[in-house]
Amino acid sequence: MTETLKAVVLRERGRIEIDDVPAPGAPGPGEVRIRMHTVGICGSDVHYYTEGRVGPFVVEAPMILGHEGSGTVLEVGDGVGHLAPGDRVCMEPGIPDPRSRAAREGIYNVDPAVRFWATPPVDGCLVEEVLHPAEYVFKLPEGLSYAEGALIEPFAVGMQAATQARLRPGDVAAVVGCGTIGIVTALAARAGGASRVYVSDVAPEKLALVEGLAGIVPVDASAEDLGERVRRDTDGWGPQAVFEASGAAGAYRGLWELPAPGGTVVLVGIPAGPVPLDVAAAQTRALRVESVFRYANVYRQAIDLAAGATVDLSRLVTATYALDDAVAAFERGAEGRPTDTKIQIRV
Repeated sequence: MTETLKAVVLRERGRIEIDDVPAPGAPGPGEVRIRMHTVGICGSDVHYYTEGRVGPFVVEAPMILGHEGSGTVLEVGDGVGHLAPGDRVCMEPGIPDPRSRAAREGIYNVDPAVRFWATPPVDGCLVEEVLHPAEYVFKLPEGLSYAEGALIEPFAVGMQAATQARLRPGDVAAVVGCGTIGIVTALAARAGGASRVYVSDVAPEKLALVEGLAGIVPVDASAEDLGERVRRDTDGWGPQAVFEASGAAGAYRGLWELPAPGGTVVLVGIPAGPVPLDVAAAQTRALRVESVFRYANVYRQAIDLAAGATVDLSRLVTATYALDDAVAAFERGAEGRPTDTKIQIRV
């Protein structure tokens, strides 16, 4: 009989089930078989559950959810020398075509042929075992837990954002949105040289997560204007880098007046639809606009930073559910509680 494993499967919009799926089998050359341990629920997973789509990606057939994962190596295929059974690992979820022009130019995150976990029609990693190319599997340092290992994936988004901002030592930055991506972007910006990072949100419960972090200044957007606060603290100049990490259309109304002249706006959050771009405001301030889609070539640096003393990803974990309780975990994620940051499932 074919061996089966438990998996969290989105059958259709609004319906998730714990199903039996075929085991992946033995790893081929260059592959690794991994026993999954912890998988985080991303906003995209929730959108697939509640809306059946994220932008152009539409769920048209049952799909295993999850792309933020960590686990333990069970078996390695031929040619794999840097990993061994028993290694604790996390996995970069996107697999590009190594022969594509995007991969050759170092921007494999925008390779049209990339196969990314839990992006239709590709199955994700909320399953007991997976096969994955060894070159996208990274050993976890002793100091990092499985929960933190699963958070490397969203942290890599923050790393990509900070990298594209081209921060210089001592720059001041501002982040709009204090969800998971906003927080990891602030942490990455601090690690990238920003002397201070102002983080705004309308939910005090979210801002409480960054309270007390060195160099990170929470700003309650319901009581104080982010731009006015940063300009007051910078003699009227403003931040050199502004990261839009909320994805909210309303955040774009004052976005182009927020950076310092010659500053940079980095678009990290993905809005649900078109948003206003004030070209004249951007031009007259000579702003540079960057956009972020996933990440490329930052996973190892993200792991090294998370293993150090300056970045603590564990504070982002709000709740952990068992695999058998995954439906309840997704229902909670869909509620959008202001006190929730990262919900994880222990496989």
